[in-house]
Amino acid sequence: MLWSCSLLYLNVCSSIQGNIIGSGIFISPKGVLEHSGSVGLALIVWVLGGGVSALGSMCYAELGVTIPKSGGDYSYVTEIFGGLTGFLLLWSAVLIMYPTSLAVITLTFSNYVLQPVFPDCIPPYDATRTLSLVCLLLLTWVNSSSVRWATRIQDIFTAGKLLALGLIIVVGFMQIFKGNYEELKPSNAFNFWMTPTVGQLALAFLQGSFAFSGWNFLNYVTEELVDPRRNLPRAIFISIPLVTFVYTFTNIAYFTAMTPEELMSSNAVAVTFGEKLLGYFSWIMPVSVALSTFGGINGYLFTSSRLCFSGAREGHLPSLLAMIHFKYCTPVPALLVCCGTTIIIMLVGDTYTLINYVSFINYLCYGVTIIGLIVLRFKKPKMFRPIKVNLLIPITYLCFWAFLLIFSFYSEPVVCGVGLIIILTGVPVFFLAVYWKNKPKCIDRFIGKSFIVLFSIRCRRISSHMGDEEWFSCQKCG
Repeated sequence: MLWSCSLLYLNVCSSIQGNIIGSGIFISPKGVLEHSGSVGLALIVWVLGGGVSALGSMCYAELGVTIPKSGGDYSYVTEIFGGLTGFLLLWSAVLIMYPTSLAVITLTFSNYVLQPVFPDCIPPYDATRTLSLVCLLLLTWVNSSSVRWATRIQDIFTAGKLLALGLIIVVGFMQIFKGNYEELKPSNAFNFWMTPTVGQLALAFLQGSFAFSGWNFLNYVTEELVDPRRNLPRAIFISIPLVTFVYTFTNIAYFTAMTPEELMSSNAVAVTFGEKLLGYFSWIMPVSVALSTFGGINGYLFTSSRLCFSGAREGHLPSLLAMIHFKYCTPVPALLVCCGTTIIIMLVGDTYTLINYVSFINYLCYGVTIIGLIVLRFKKPKMFRPIKVNLLIPITYLCFWAFLLIFSFYSEPVVCGVGLIIILTGVPVFFLAVYWKNKPKCIDRFIGKSFIVLFSIRCRRISSHMGDEEWFSCQKCG
């Protein structure tokens, strides 16, 4: 029994770490450094980013065991604030968070694949977008055709990120032992080439937070954990510091080989690092990162399509998205929506603007959820809480949250404003599509016919009621 509990506990720790450590660490270092103005302050941002993630994780741990429902943020916000707020969170996830994250990871994949081909310049715009499009369409087809192949790709390609990060850190330590750490000396590390404003610091944290996104994954495993009151905080206190250590020392390793100017001029930091220190074996780095990002794209497609599917089953998204392919049992309509929105976002923004965009919305949603924790304390003070954090933890997180949102909005009003406008467009959609129960059937027929014209697939709709299945043929007749 003790062995099985320990094994499960270790599995939870590895799951949290595996979901956080992804392609973000290969993208964000450049953005964090640009907005920080010095190497030393950039490293402090990485450490503080881990601390803030730990505070948020503790708040989510309480919510996860107090409201033991699948769906994470969406379920908690719906339970505490009602259907409209929950719908807006789902709406922002479907239209902004997942597609934008997918666009960033897809563009990163292209940059790392093409950087060795264009060693002296940034890869051409058309080349990166074309390769990104091919990769996205390929993985959408795989996810539409077979759940087994999608999960196998995820398992195989996860090793890429571990290989790349492990190699970077080991080589970085070797450089330090050789005395190659000029940029890390305090006199050089805090030599500011620009004086960062408060708004720039907020943007630096937004860039870093993209790499830490995924810490709220633990809310999907709380029901499986033995003695969550005891083991869940332990898992957090082990996992988040370990991820912070990996990220900080990855950045330290970068500065043993590159000057700040070289890092900021590189479009693929890990590739530049490999070219400087690995010599003949420099090819390992772009291959490893490409494998990592390829697996990341696959994982985001898999989870985002299931979120669309779940939202449609609950009646918060069009019922068309609750259809699965008749033969392959995959949520093809949801996958097509995720793919389509990702392509649109990918074509209209650059990588670092998109990171600010998605990180702002992510933090907005995190904050609303943690406000819900405080509201629930006052609404239901006698509710059973297996984990009950000190109120100073959510308050501290929300103070940082307010600072980040206010000053990032001040620094990037257009990017953040567009995100808010897209979220608010969900308000009329909610009242028309969800709140209005007695809609004329002609509206549903119109949507259904439009879908049949667009997609010639055969699928079945799974009702939100257990066992109630409605066969639905979307196949165009000859």
